[in-house]
Amino acid sequence: MDLRVSRLLKRPRRAAAALGAAVLLAATGTWTATASDTPRPHRDDQVLTMADGTRVDTSYFTSGGGGRRPAVLLAHGFGGSKDDLRAQAENLAGHGYAVLTWSARGFGHSTGKIGLNDPAHEVTDVSRLIDWLAKRPEVRLDKPGDPRVGIAGGSYGGAISLLAAGHDPRVDAIAPAVTYWDLSDALFPNGVFKKLWTGVFFNSGGGCGQFEPDLCQMYQRVAQSGIPDADARALLQRRSPSAVAARVKVPTLLFQGQTDSLFTLAQSDAAERAIRANGAPVKVDWIAGGHDGGDLETDRVQGRMRDWFDHYLKGSSVGTGPAFRITRTGGVDSTDGSTRSRGATASAYPGLRGDPRTIALGGREQRVTNPAGASPPAVSALPGLGGGGLAQLSALGTGVSFDFPGQYAKFDARPQRTALRVTGTPTARVHVTSTTDDAVLFAKLYDVGPSGGQVLPGQLVTPLRITGAKSGKDVTVTLPPVDHEVQQGHRLRLVLASTDLGYASPNAPATYTVSLKGPLSVPTAPAVTTAATPLPSWVWWLPLAGAAAALALLLTTRRRTSAPAPDPELAEVPLLINDLSKRYTRSSDRYAVRDLSFRVEKGQVLGLLGPNGAGKTTTLRMLMGLIRPDGGEIRVFGHAIRPGAPVLSRVGAFVEGAGFLPHLTGRENLELYWRATGRPPEDAHLDEALEIAGLGDALARAVRTYSQGMRQRLAIAQAMLGLPDLLILDEPTNGLDPPQIREMREVLIRYAAAGRTVIVSSHLLAEVEQSCTHLVVMDRGRLVEAGGVRDIVGSGDTLLVGTGTPVAEPVVEKVAALPGVASAVRAEDGLLVRLEPGTTAGELVVDLVRLEVPVLSVGPHRRLEDAFLTLIGGSA
Repeated sequence: MDLRVSRLLKRPRRAAAALGAAVLLAATGTWTATASDTPRPHRDDQVLTMADGTRVDTSYFTSGGGGRRPAVLLAHGFGGSKDDLRAQAENLAGHGYAVLTWSARGFGHSTGKIGLNDPAHEVTDVSRLIDWLAKRPEVRLDKPGDPRVGIAGGSYGGAISLLAAGHDPRVDAIAPAVTYWDLSDALFPNGVFKKLWTGVFFNSGGGCGQFEPDLCQMYQRVAQSGIPDADARALLQRRSPSAVAARVKVPTLLFQGQTDSLFTLAQSDAAERAIRANGAPVKVDWIAGGHDGGDLETDRVQGRMRDWFDHYLKGSSVGTGPAFRITRTGGVDSTDGSTRSRGATASAYPGLRGDPRTIALGGREQRVTNPAGASPPAVSALPGLGGGGLAQLSALGTGVSFDFPGQYAKFDARPQRTALRVTGTPTARVHVTSTTDDAVLFAKLYDVGPSGGQVLPGQLVTPLRITGAKSGKDVTVTLPPVDHEVQQGHRLRLVLASTDLGYASPNAPATYTVSLKGPLSVPTAPAVTTAATPLPSWVWWLPLAGAAAALALLLTTRRRTSAPAPDPELAEVPLLINDLSKRYTRSSDRYAVRDLSFRVEKGQVLGLLGPNGAGKTTTLRMLMGLIRPDGGEIRVFGHAIRPGAPVLSRVGAFVEGAGFLPHLTGRENLELYWRATGRPPEDAHLDEALEIAGLGDALARAVRTYSQGMRQRLAIAQAMLGLPDLLILDEPTNGLDPPQIREMREVLIRYAAAGRTVIVSSHLLAEVEQSCTHLVVMDRGRLVEAGGVRDIVGSGDTLLVGTGTPVAEPVVEKVAALPGVASAVRAEDGLLVRLEPGTTAGELVVDLVRLEVPVLSVGPHRRLEDAFLTLIGGSA
């Protein structure tokens, strides 16, 4: 179920259902080829007709050279098409394979209904594609009609590779990634409906009507009841690789994601156990990313998959890597903001229960309330959110999980005396009694720091449906599989909550009583060892270079990596940009920003203006520490900006909209956001930010009831949390009507009135003219003009004549007829008079006095739009 954001946004039919603005669907299973100078392989597009008349759109890639070669089928993710795989297909074709890609039924230009890899349809289609490959003269055959063929794909495409291997004995090797083994278990875990992911799934397919009728009916039935019935589970199980578990007997390389609340590590674990039991070679690789974002390790995954096919399809002696590999992340590289990662390996797959360690838990019997309508819900994972946001929070020691008081029970272990690495699935025993017969709880295992801050590894939660709970039941809690280090002094906390945003809970109010029945069992997998960080090459040749060269190298490195010292003379200056430059690429001579310099003082509302491509967004990204400049520097209150610089805590930003959870109130959304920063609650200054934003009683309402203007003001309030001394706003009035724009203008002016500074990037020139005190105008990456709004706007050929009383229309006509006057019109404050070239204001005043016009003032008048177009030469 691969969902690629960049493509979904361009194809409305495939656009994923929104979870407010929070749901972003991470791309998996689509790999990008490395650029090279070799000729591009030949591509042949054909539409193949299946037995039932369905037309399947395909692309076939081959490179030059004679002789037969193995073939690879590449399957796309859910919501995608064959076009997503072109780069990867060309890469493999250049490596000596015949590669066939296709758009599955219901996607791209293929016809038919979506059957969720129905054996009677999508899986049969794959067999027909293998028939087609068997007839190609370029493809190596094991025997007539039987080509040497492997299949790879991510998510939805990964599942079809497993299913095809179980249904068609001609498949020789597979490399599925971030996919499911049992779709029923993935969408209905422990009998609980995973409503958000399932809704995203059906909507991203184009709506229920695009699916086979029995699937559409199943989804509507379960979505309405909130409870997956036996028929629904059976329908998905028949479409799952687990249905043909005994027949998957080919070499299998399984990639699974650690940041994945859709298909957890338990799915690849079940696949590994079944395939290994069949006697086939199988290896497991846990990557850092997944459907919830994070690093998908594109280059490494693509390289290992290619080695796998080289070994099993070409018969090459190339190694296929360890039996088990996992990417472990920890911390963020301060030089570029990337998450640090290292590989850990084992000679055998340890499973999810290896080498368990018993940890005592403490806590009394506790009562947990399930509120009516299961609202407000607790938050664990935010399905599909990624791209470096939540994916990095765990590495930084913070998180966004939130449990409502009275809606959860917690049981704590003692602080760890030494660090503990959890690798696999922890378990615990509890006793649950309910006031209703059917109880649903959500189990999660937190890592709690000495200060009380808690992190939910992987943002993962396990739902539990407990039937017959009215009389009380002992329950084994099987927590989500993770790989996570609990540091010395931290402790583990078992939480059982009554609600969760991603799942359907019973709507009827209920009270659950929860108590412990045993300790926590934590798998440790000590045989999995982390590789040492690779040493740079100079470590090996440095001794040969001599002490002098070593000293020079160390000094150079220190100058390059250390941040410049703060400048005390700029300690009160919010922003100073000096000779800032950024090229499009390191090897390019084209600049997005070049030699940009300007200064911003306290209390200013600065408008950043420029046409598209002027470099405004690049400048803001450098200012926020998201990208590094190629030259020059940025100083905020005297401190040089680097990724992760502490001074960035004094900067608030609103860029490209904010995502809110629709079922939570405005205040709850802001509190949840602030908790994710890991900073003390008292530092939020929540009430002050809300007073400036002016949301009033709306804060107590669910965000789903907000107008666009209210959402925009809530987003500004979020940027104002902590009352940052420097506030950066990118297009804050987008989508607002005139009254809402006026309210937003007042918000900005109120915020700066206390001596703080605001930078606004906007295309609404009239609004900038009214709300900003100063301007920076850019064009083609360079500074065009900087200064006060009045200074920039105030030059021109139009004068505003202030009068004590309204000017009668006949007098206006006489003024317009004066020599040297091009036009004259009445204005609210008097007259707007446009002069012809060569005419001076003094000459005009003499004529106005002669006409008995009551002149009180005369000054230049020009709209910002006129000044802006003059400055950039009309290039906007």
